[in-house]
Amino acid sequence: MKRESFRSRLGFLLVSAGCAIGIGNVWKFPYIAGQGGGGAFVLFYLLFLVILGLPIMTMEFAVGRASRKSPVRAYQALEKPGQKWHIHGYLTLIGCYLLMMFYTTVAGWMLPGLDADQVAGKFTEMLADPGVMTFWMVFVVALGVFVCAKGLQNGLERVTKVMMIALLVIMVVLAVNSLFMPGAKEGLSFFLVPDFKRMEEVGVVNTLVSAMNQAFFTLSLGIGAMSIFGSYIDKEHSLLGESVRIVILDTFVAITAGLIIFPACFTYGVDQTSGPSLIFITLPNIFANMALGRLWGTLFFLFMAFAALSTVLAVFENIICCG
Repeated sequence: MKRESFRSRLGFLLVSAGCAIGIGNVWKFPYIAGQGGGGAFVLFYLLFLVILGLPIMTMEFAVGRASRKSPVRAYQALEKPGQKWHIHGYLTLIGCYLLMMFYTTVAGWMLPGLDADQVAGKFTEMLADPGVMTFWMVFVVALGVFVCAKGLQNGLERVTKVMMIALLVIMVVLAVNSLFMPGAKEGLSFFLVPDFKRMEEVGVVNTLVSAMNQAFFTLSLGIGAMSIFGSYIDKEHSLLGESVRIVILDTFVAITAGLIIFPACFTYGVDQTSGPSLIFITLPNIFANMALGRLWGTLFFLFMAFAALSTVLAVFENIICCG
């Protein structure tokens, strides 16, 4: 059977970026940056993206394009007799399953509709209720399988293009709104101006390791999630060029998430390092106190859901192709 390819170059870019762009950019990046010294963390994060993330993404694309197969089969097709690279192929599949155990669950957290008054109690209550957690996780899995079953062009590419364009538009609107908040100046200074004294207080090694981990996590590297899309790239396209575009788009989303969150935190006196609760408890209550807060809160969680689902769909494509 002839291998499918993307309908357009934009489709490839948005699907690949959708795999890289996820809740790690939005949920994890801001509070890790807050804990790691703000601008100092961002500086080293960008450095690791360039010296590690970009070359490794290009290599993953190269493996996919050279083999035209799933990650499990790719190493079997490319390795020389007697080599053991095919073992890594199976490890990538295991990695994708492990990622989805986390991602489908957290994606499910985005979907129940709650107003700001209910969020704090209901979020804690939901985490203690296996039935509710399982229902929304299964819903996300079923949605992912349904979209991927439609095929690369008619399912994954068509749905992801709409979600990603909507995600980028919503993010820009939210970021512009945040820049006009009273605490925008302090928030942007905390987020973008390196403070090496604060970095020393947190621990230089801890900050460097966190920045390196985030660079790998945010680009979905090391588990073959990107090599599957390399297998769909036409030979006339530069792998390094495509990787640069994806890294830029992924970084834009991460930085824009910080532009949304930190001005709001400083405006309303919220701890910027408060971890996962920053997104699921603190921010909804910030939106409740803003003008048109229900609108901004709805847009924020809509784009969070799109970010989560774009990664779920992309990694499902990988798992299904391997199967």
